[in-house]
Amino acid sequence: MAAPVEPQRHEDINNISNSNNDNKSKHNNNDEAEEDDEAVAASLSRSLARHLNALGDESRPARRRALDALVRETLGRERPLSGGAVRAALDASLLRPALRCLVRDQAESCREVAARLLAGCLGATSRPEEALPYVVAAVVGRLAAGGDGGGGGEPSEELRLALVRLLSLAVSRCDPAAVTPHGEELVRALRSCIVDPFPEVKKESCRFASQLAASLPEHFHMYSEQLIKPLMQTLTHQHSRVRVAAVLTTGAVVRYGNNKSVNDALPHLAQRLFDDASTVRQAVTDVVGTWLLELPDRYSFFHKLIPLLLSSLSDEMPDVRNSATEYWKRVGQQWEHENEEDLKDKMDFELPPSSLYPAGVERPCLGCRELVQRNLSRVLPAVARDAGDWVVGTRTKASQLLVWLMVHAEDHATQHAELLVATLHRACADDEPQVVNNAVRSAELLGAFVNPDVFCKLALPALHRSPSPSHLAPISAFIRGSSAELLAPHVASIADALAHPDVAQASEKVVYHQELVTCVQALVSTCGEQCRNVTFQLLQLLLSSSALCGESSLQAQVQEATRGLTTAAGFEGPAALLRAHMRPLLAWLSGSSQQWTSHAVERLIFDTLLFQAGPMVGEFLPEVMPIFRDLLQPNKEPELRLKVFAVLSKLLLNAQETVNSQGQFAGFLQELIKAMIVPNLVWHAGRTAAAIRTTAVSCLWALLHGGMVTPEQASAVSGELLPQAVAVLDEDSKTSRLLACRALRIVLQLLSEKGCDADALNKIYPEVLKRLDDASDEVRIAAARCFSAWFGCVGGDYDRGLYRAHLEFLYRGLLVHLDDPDAGIQAAVLDVLKQGGRVSPELLQQEVEAVKHKHRSPLHCDALVQHLQHLTST
Repeated sequence: MAAPVEPQRHEDINNISNSNNDNKSKHNNNDEAEEDDEAVAASLSRSLARHLNALGDESRPARRRALDALVRETLGRERPLSGGAVRAALDASLLRPALRCLVRDQAESCREVAARLLAGCLGATSRPEEALPYVVAAVVGRLAAGGDGGGGGEPSEELRLALVRLLSLAVSRCDPAAVTPHGEELVRALRSCIVDPFPEVKKESCRFASQLAASLPEHFHMYSEQLIKPLMQTLTHQHSRVRVAAVLTTGAVVRYGNNKSVNDALPHLAQRLFDDASTVRQAVTDVVGTWLLELPDRYSFFHKLIPLLLSSLSDEMPDVRNSATEYWKRVGQQWEHENEEDLKDKMDFELPPSSLYPAGVERPCLGCRELVQRNLSRVLPAVARDAGDWVVGTRTKASQLLVWLMVHAEDHATQHAELLVATLHRACADDEPQVVNNAVRSAELLGAFVNPDVFCKLALPALHRSPSPSHLAPISAFIRGSSAELLAPHVASIADALAHPDVAQASEKVVYHQELVTCVQALVSTCGEQCRNVTFQLLQLLLSSSALCGESSLQAQVQEATRGLTTAAGFEGPAALLRAHMRPLLAWLSGSSQQWTSHAVERLIFDTLLFQAGPMVGEFLPEVMPIFRDLLQPNKEPELRLKVFAVLSKLLLNAQETVNSQGQFAGFLQELIKAMIVPNLVWHAGRTAAAIRTTAVSCLWALLHGGMVTPEQASAVSGELLPQAVAVLDEDSKTSRLLACRALRIVLQLLSEKGCDADALNKIYPEVLKRLDDASDEVRIAAARCFSAWFGCVGGDYDRGLYRAHLEFLYRGLLVHLDDPDAGIQAAVLDVLKQGGRVSPELLQQEVEAVKHKHRSPLHCDALVQHLQHLTST
């Protein structure tokens, strides 16, 4: 363990400390030198007597002058005194007055000089043990007079620092046997100084505590526990150097003291792994690494120490990571050596790493792996608990640690698979991306080391019970980490579980379907050709995701997954893949189509399938049209019919590229009109029913506009279609009226080739004539054009004499609008009358002459009469 950083000392103490080795060598002088020291000491005592008497003076300046003189006589000589002379002077006259001044003098400057004098003398004396009891009693009394609250009985921060250094110097110069009786007193002073408000005193006290622990290894355990509490308080100090000192001192105190204190210190040290200062994290790494190597009772604490050191392997600072790596290697190698007999077989016949071992990761040594594997049962529950902690940093550290545990556990993780899977589910549900990334990495490692049979028995039922992104992410990661050979027996069960409606259709959230499609991609990329037997299930899943979520990023991901599945299944392209599974997919959908509602996921999938199929729809009309028929029955939910009609209209508008791509749609046309469109044109009260009639007439218009209806087919359905189409002309919706006029015009145009029943025609024109008074000019023009088709249907079998009254009524109604304020309407009606004049020119001419004088302008009437005269003459 690295030694605590030593604060800068007082100049005098530094000078004396640097000469410690010289003083110790002088301690071995011969008897003749000792006699000379005694003579010098006697002379020195006589010269100091006058100054010592002045220490009792009531005047502070006088006491200060006396102390300065004492320093000059002892420490300021040009020729330094020998250790024996200093010892003799201390024993004879100097020690007690100096200590008395240090303890009782009210002047801070006097106490400071007294402390410097004592430090210099202790550093120079050849036998500091003789003065140690007096110095300890005086200094400890001064430092610890205030108890454990910090500050002691000395109010000056600088003096408290000097006193701690004085104690440290005294202990460093004395034999440990002489220090041992004073251990309790020294620890009492340290308890106060470690929590001192002055940071320098804290750091020096920590250094002194480390020194004391190393000096008394056989006896320090009796006092060490008393220092744990103040050290733990200091661990949170605002200065990083103080925290570093406290961490390192904790390491020394526990190492040389009572090892049971590990339990009290570890929670606080673990918190320092979150410290913003890398030096503090480095100190924790050093302490934990040293404990794992040198702590006497380390075997009892492996399960608590290992997680801390492994956590440092993921530190953001390279120096901390490298240090932790080096410590961990040494720990593993040392444990191997200590347990060589136990590991002999494994060392001699060590198995090579799995072929799935993650690239770029160095396999830990056998000792490291064995340490983790033997302690995993005690470490993993704590990691699982921290993975759900409310503090983000704790969850992040737990997820990082989980990765390293997986690296070391290898196939031993099988024994803990249940807890691991539950932990991964929790971690993958985290809001912090780093936690999720670490969990996914752990799941990939689990896939490399654990048999898929174990994982599938845990993860797939959990997914079925609670489908969520956090349950899907570990599955895709596990598949990526495993191999095609191991997954081969489980491909079908995985695909079935993913494609199950309770999973594939469980949510409409983008993130859920992204994870679902990621599972498909992982399965396809890992297993390749083995996915041929589950292509249908995977295609079901991809269609479900595409139908439930229209996000562009997801659609791109679905397309990429489809291309991968196409390649794996051996098809030339996505179209070939879809064509091969089109019939099974439609059969799967038709099985439940009678129970669909407007919110049914299957309906969305059906829509998506039709749009993706494009021209292929025409190849599978026998399977597609029954589904439409089931969905468009009048007893179905109105919202459902609205949505289905919208889809059907889009297909019919581009019929040659969809339903009629194979030219086979004519065989289903009559059924479409009679069984699907006409029933939905029947009037029912309510806005919803009106909306359905609008969508139905829109679908009819798309069908007719596409040019797929032949005159024969129009004649076959006219009996059911015309009455309902005419009824729609009276709808409140402008769109309905407009589309009805347009649709009726096309139907009449088709019927004109085969002829139309006169009674049917006579029932149509009054309703169309009303539309000439419509509020919408667009509808009026459409109605006028509809009359062009109506007159085209009037053939030779139409009895002009018998139906003269109908023709008069129609001509008069049209002539009214020949004088319409709108020039466009006038032009449209004029064209209609010119065409209608062919039916009965004489009658129309009579009607024109009868109303000509009522028109604001006779221009159109004259043009019409001229046209009729031309018809009569020819």
